[in-house]
Amino acid sequence: MSRYRLMRYARRVGVYVAALGFVTFAAFPFYWMALTTFKQNKDLYVSATNLKHVPWIFNAAPTLAHLKLLFTQTAYPQWLLNTLLVVVAVVLITVVVAVPAGYSLARLAGSWGEGMGIGIFLTYLIPPTLLFIPFSRLVAILGLQDSLWSLVVVYPTFTIPFCTWLVMGFFRSVPWDLEEQAMIDGYSRLGVFFRVVLRFAVPGILTVVVFTFTLVMQEFIYALTFISSVDKMTVSLGVPVALVRGDVYHWGALMGAALITSIPMAIVYNLFMDRFVEGLTLGAVKG
Repeated sequence: MSRYRLMRYARRVGVYVAALGFVTFAAFPFYWMALTTFKQNKDLYVSATNLKHVPWIFNAAPTLAHLKLLFTQTAYPQWLLNTLLVVVAVVLITVVVAVPAGYSLARLAGSWGEGMGIGIFLTYLIPPTLLFIPFSRLVAILGLQDSLWSLVVVYPTFTIPFCTWLVMGFFRSVPWDLEEQAMIDGYSRLGVFFRVVLRFAVPGILTVVVFTFTLVMQEFIYALTFISSVDKMTVSLGVPVALVRGDVYHWGALMGAALITSIPMAIVYNLFMDRFVEGLTLGAVKG
């Protein structure tokens, strides 16, 4: 076998080994959550001196007791529904506000548009711990205490600034010649925005959706501040409140909740990556 062929095989093996390592690294947290979810307590809590115990396999028969605890002794299904309602509302508000705002700053604001965009982005950097006190006052004035609507009102205040700054870059990447040609063909500025620009800004809009989705799913401080009723909690708040009781951690149920919640997020991210590449390809300018 020639030296060139050996080098080619070595490179191919190296690629496969690297890919296998990456897949293992990415999939291991899901495997560990699933393993912990279905392990019996006697299999989870084992002394380190027990040399016969292997932590990454089932040493005893799997069990559904942890999932039964999660779904029958907590309000986990209601928390999922509450989280979904908040996510959908905040995503819609963020897209409706941030996308036109980003386009306006990118195209219609003149020379000061970039400076204003940076100023908007800087508001996102303000720590949430400095804002929940004034937001509490605002929520009280609006009469939204202990209501999911308080989260719907507050969350866009930190999703919109960042997403506005984010989509500005995508709108600037759309060639001005395309918009100018559309207006020559008779489209209004609004028509150009909806019929031309949005088609090329799909990656930016999807980035906004995924960022908002992720941020709302994991937010804890505002949910803890504004929600006190158990049946109105979101997943990020309800799971630690119900499954961490003093120094007792229900690890099986905790991992089950994390696994069920993370699967939709993983699916969304995978779908987003495909559409992101597709959007960049479709954004090429034809001569």
